[in-house]
Amino acid sequence: MNSNVLQDILVERPAPAVGLVRIHRPDKRNALSVGLRGRLVEALQTLDADEDVRAIVIAGGEKVFASGADLTEIADASAIDMMLRATERLWGAIARIGTPMIAAVRGIAFGGGFELALHADLIVAGESARLGLPEVKVGLLPGAGGTQRLLRLIGRHHTLMLLLTGDALSAREAFDRGVVNRVVADESVEPEAVALAQRLTSMPPLAVRQIREVVSAGADCPLEAALMIERKALQLLCASDDKREGIRALLEKRQPHFTGR
Repeated sequence: MNSNVLQDILVERPAPAVGLVRIHRPDKRNALSVGLRGRLVEALQTLDADEDVRAIVIAGGEKVFASGADLTEIADASAIDMMLRATERLWGAIARIGTPMIAAVRGIAFGGGFELALHADLIVAGESARLGLPEVKVGLLPGAGGTQRLLRLIGRHHTLMLLLTGDALSAREAFDRGVVNRVVADESVEPEAVALAQRLTSMPPLAVRQIREVVSAGADCPLEAALMIERKALQLLCASDDKREGIRALLEKRQPHFTGR
């Protein structure tokens, strides 16, 4: 397993075509300082630009995925201070990563940690994982998309119950509500996430990216507009070498070789 270290962030290559970005700030329970978020974006963008990487896993520690924002940075911050921090640019950069992302969640994913997991396309959670948005308990609300991404996943009433009480979901509750894709033993979280990432790397890259874009863009569109986006993406993929290779391989009963062209 190859790896390199960027302060508070570890970047690993656990399998061919798979990059793993690990939040590593154990002395602060993986709290997401502004600096850490910037380095996380840098690591993700570097992997995203690497043509040899076709899937990314985001992980934390054994007991804490990420405990949320670093509250010491905002305890005395004014409204203008918060505006000038402009952390929405960092979260927006994560949302714009084109490579499929899988969150491997062990232990606590609170506040910004949960919101980070919600930025991923898929979530694999350990049996002891707890996911919540407890900002109301300190007089705040989720500010990295938590109110809106969770709303679109589980609906108004379930979202408000979590936001107004600050309660956390267990891994099983999160699975039952469609927030996480798989729940596995804690020690199996990262191997399962990497194996799932490897499955994605075997798929035609252009189709994977188009599927992600269509689902994301269509979610907030009227049905007719969303269906038009879907049709245009299908038409575009029909011009790809991968489409021709995929159909030939199926007819010839062999494994396809996709090039992303």
